[in-house]
Amino acid sequence: MWILQNLLFILHTALSCVSGAAAVIHLFGYEGRDVDVSCSYDAGYESYEKYLCKNNCGNADVLITSSQVKNNKYSIYDDNNKRVFTTTISDLSSVDAGKYWCGVSRTMLLDYYPAEVRLEVVPDSCCDQFTKIHSYEEGSVSISCSYQSEDQNNLKYICRGTQPSTCLQQALITSNRKQKGRFTLTDDKGSRNFTVTITSLTQKDSGMYLCGVHRKTGLDVFSAVELEISPQDSSTVTSTITMEPVRSQSTHTPSKHTKDAVQFTLFFYILPAILAGLLILAIFLVWVYKGKCNKVQGVGVIMNINRSNEEMTVNDIYEIQENAGAASSNSQSLLHHNDNPGEDQHSLYRNMATTEDFYSIITLTPGATAGQCL
Repeated sequence: MWILQNLLFILHTALSCVSGAAAVIHLFGYEGRDVDVSCSYDAGYESYEKYLCKNNCGNADVLITSSQVKNNKYSIYDDNNKRVFTTTISDLSSVDAGKYWCGVSRTMLLDYYPAEVRLEVVPDSCCDQFTKIHSYEEGSVSISCSYQSEDQNNLKYICRGTQPSTCLQQALITSNRKQKGRFTLTDDKGSRNFTVTITSLTQKDSGMYLCGVHRKTGLDVFSAVELEISPQDSSTVTSTITMEPVRSQSTHTPSKHTKDAVQFTLFFYILPAILAGLLILAIFLVWVYKGKCNKVQGVGVIMNINRSNEEMTVNDIYEIQENAGAASSNSQSLLHHNDNPGEDQHSLYRNMATTEDFYSIITLTPGATAGQCL
């Protein structure tokens, strides 16, 4: 009877360890990722076999033992110095969620279960809702992230992408280091907001970002931000540098300064040049016509016919030349053939006086015909 009572006591104690006395560990894992289940044990069990089991921990529920070390999905490592054995569950899926037990094998007694593990598996993505922020290249942007009052002293960080499982490892900046390259982090604990400022933006900075708050137990807390970076708005620069000249050329509307410049050029350069050219041309024509007149009249003879309100033609000139030649012949005939030289000389002077009435400078009236001379 005494032996039966002792067996019942031992059984009750063992069941108490399994059902309520063991520590409860809450774990969270992301689908497709790994999770570590760490279980500590009491002194004296360093050399005992350890294992991880699921649900009721029957023989079929044992997933891996320390004597196996590793199989397809599970691996185990026992640190005897720290008295902690750790089981890693790889490639998590929703079916891996549930209750596990950390077990220590004992030969003569019931196995020892130092901890109960409750595993929750969540998708490795965030988040259903997000804030959208827009900015421009070469500018800067500030991303504000809020958190709960219990997280005031926890680590804050920001990363790119939408995978919470790797966000902390790939953090662009954390609250432990508030300045890193183009990123600056400031934490306002009074308003429970931390702000990340990004400078010298490029279009490569566009995309999803996660604001993360690290928690010692459970999953980190995240909020999502979508950042859109557009090319710098250069319409003002284009209109000032490029569009202004094109618009002036297309409308052909000169400004006041342009009109003044044209008038100045016209009156002080172009018109004087035209007048000078006309003057030179007139002088040249006069010189040409004078040469023709000298050739017609002979050497040193300039005829001037005083004819009021009448125009002189080339035929008039020829008629004057014939009369002058006749007078000259008569004069020479008198000099050589007259027996009275004195009388001949007097007649010659009289004849010459008559011809002088015809010899003078030829004056052409305006509107003279082609071929007339000055």
